[in-house]
Amino acid sequence: MTPQLGRVAIIGATGAVGREALSILESRGHRARDLVAIASARSAGMAIPYAGENLVVRALTEESFASVDIALLCASAGVSREHAPIALANHMLVVDNSSAFRAHPDVPLVVPEINPEAVTPETRLIANPNCTTIILLVALNPLRRTFGIERIVVSTYQAVSGAGAAAMDELREQSGATLNGEPLVPRVFREPCGFNVFSHNSAVDINTGVNGEEQKVIDEARKIWSDPTLSVTPTCVRVPVFRAHLESVTLTLSEPASEAEVRKALSNAPGLRVVDDRTANAFPTTLSATSQDDVLVGRIRPDPAANDRNGPRTRSWCLLVAGDQIRKGAALNAIQCADLLVARRAGGGDRVLMGSHRN
Repeated sequence: MTPQLGRVAIIGATGAVGREALSILESRGHRARDLVAIASARSAGMAIPYAGENLVVRALTEESFASVDIALLCASAGVSREHAPIALANHMLVVDNSSAFRAHPDVPLVVPEINPEAVTPETRLIANPNCTTIILLVALNPLRRTFGIERIVVSTYQAVSGAGAAAMDELREQSGATLNGEPLVPRVFREPCGFNVFSHNSAVDINTGVNGEEQKVIDEARKIWSDPTLSVTPTCVRVPVFRAHLESVTLTLSEPASEAEVRKALSNAPGLRVVDDRTANAFPTTLSATSQDDVLVGRIRPDPAANDRNGPRTRSWCLLVAGDQIRKGAALNAIQCADLLVARRAGGGDRVLMGSHRN
């Protein structure tokens, strides 16, 4: 059974992640009277349809957290830094979707299928990892548990929705403009996003050449797996896709494995679905991952450049991974973390988290 979350406040309820969280809560029967939809002052008074009723959006103030049990922060890092302490002072449980607390040593960074042990009965604040990290680690964690992982090389192809609703509007407008032979005028991104692929828009460290999104993948993977020396080489790019990220992965296992063993480990993992049909050339895609709870994994094959092949066994493997970054990469993972907080405080285990939200 799924834990009862009590009265839940969604901060950022009018944004893409907030609306996705509301959709998930509605699908599991959470009552409208046990929800508080909160957003900026300019959205106050807006009505959001929910389970045959309307949730009236309230402006975010210090009084927003009265009589609320759990706050899901689906807004900016600045909003989280200001208002998470207020929620905690009001004796609430908090799950934060922003980057505000991910690096804090005392705040657990949690993907429930991977490290639920990071949450204790005393935990009151959980940081939700970056969407790219969640999708990657859900796919790789069963291999890490079975064989160990020494190195990850990943190239990501990330949907524009990771930059918000305005980025999706820009892709829509620029796609039409391109087809009509009109000039493209970027506003959200430095580069045109219509019919274009470009390096991720996060700031680049002038000394290392690593951009902010890539650094998040490195730092967060090490924290979630409690492996500060994990070798991760990410290259993150934007693609003209509205929703869901695709990731191409080459990894080095600690122990050699056969293809049958790799497939078995992936097939038995929670939150992960193997999509791998070589005959039909059917593998994970952004469209097939959209609105899905599961992360999809396919193109399972030994690295053709592997120099340690011993019959069918090798340590070097290639995968293709896809996941909905608004759903499992943000809203769903946050709700699963809220489930975990409630379960831990009630003395429960981890079983409630697995398979509870499958489409």
